[in-house]
Amino acid sequence: MIDAQKLRQDFPILHQLVNDEPLIYLDNAATTQKPEAVLAKLAAYYHQDNANVHRGVHTLAERATQSYEGAREKVRAFINAKETAEILFTRGTTTSLNWIARSFGDKFVKAGDEIVISYMEHHSNIIPWQQLAQQKNAKLVYIDITPEGYLDLADAKRKIGPKTKIVAIAHVSNVLGGINPVEELITLAHENDAVMVIDGAQAAPHMKVDVQQLNVDFYAFSGHKMCGPTGIGVLYGKRKWLDQMEPVEFGGEMIDFVNLYDSTWKELPWKFEAGTPNIAGGIGLGAAVDYLSAIGMDEIHDYEQSLVDYVMPKLKAIEGVTVYGPQDPKDHTGVIAFNIDGLHPHDVATALDMEGVAVRAGHHCAQPLLKYMNVPATARASFYFYNTKKDADRLIDAIHKTKEFFQHGTI
Repeated sequence: MIDAQKLRQDFPILHQLVNDEPLIYLDNAATTQKPEAVLAKLAAYYHQDNANVHRGVHTLAERATQSYEGAREKVRAFINAKETAEILFTRGTTTSLNWIARSFGDKFVKAGDEIVISYMEHHSNIIPWQQLAQQKNAKLVYIDITPEGYLDLADAKRKIGPKTKIVAIAHVSNVLGGINPVEELITLAHENDAVMVIDGAQAAPHMKVDVQQLNVDFYAFSGHKMCGPTGIGVLYGKRKWLDQMEPVEFGGEMIDFVNLYDSTWKELPWKFEAGTPNIAGGIGLGAAVDYLSAIGMDEIHDYEQSLVDYVMPKLKAIEGVTVYGPQDPKDHTGVIAFNIDGLHPHDVATALDMEGVAVRAGHHCAQPLLKYMNVPATARASFYFYNTKKDADRLIDAIHKTKEFFQHGTI
């Protein structure tokens, strides 16, 4: 079992006071904190190896290129892609999903085709498909959610059919916290000659992902949600699709030859990566992959599940608190959205912050989902492997104090 108290020592930011209280950081679904190992790797690049990659022949350029491309191989192994050519570095999950919509979608989606998503998607997995559907005169189809907060697999079987070209679903909901049945959805998609796109932003940092075992066509995730830097992300795509797709950005780095009136592209993965890449971000992501792999993704998943098993019953036992998504802790990840009767989530988050507890409040870039649930906003606590049961207790205590303050004006 993970020793979270020991691992916390790797994260300098966690050891501070916020509003004169020890910081309890529970906003990990938005971004995670960075361990010393990642910070040191970033500093080492800028202090010792800062140079542009790929084209330089001097020593610094060769070292930078080795570290940057080495990080790509680390990511390949992390998700068990078949080859590094299938690992594209992007700015994050949002960019990755946009690339699929603009490249695969522009080439393969035709008028009358259907793109199937669900009501629980993050805006980054809605808007690119909205735009594609509008441009191509295609149809956007939404899978329902059960009253218990699960993706409705029976409805998915009705919605995914012969007209379906793309199915795009979050592996884990960033609001409801459930793990979606992606294996069944991939099978359904492939049975109908559609491709499967998975938004893995809330999954890849928290559980073992094997893209070959899943047989998924595209998988997207972000570095900053898995102890890596901001501004770096990953798009995995099967070679058979990437070979047929055209880049959506053009310029240096991604070209083979440039003539006066036409150009040719580099081979995969570089044909998609125009301009100077986020070199430090890629190297930092590689360091984050090393860090997480040393802990073990199965161990991280199991430990976070133990936190959920501990905190959810306590949270649900508080009078006036509503927890959204699956109610059984075994079906719920460390993303826990909730509301307190009579209190706006922003007021709740502000009050919790006064106790040193950092949570998020709002629509969580999931306005269609909240409208579907008839909820304007929620508060959201999200846990990671460096959180402890003591952190969970502080959250529960802070919620009790918040209720007391708004009801009686005292703490």
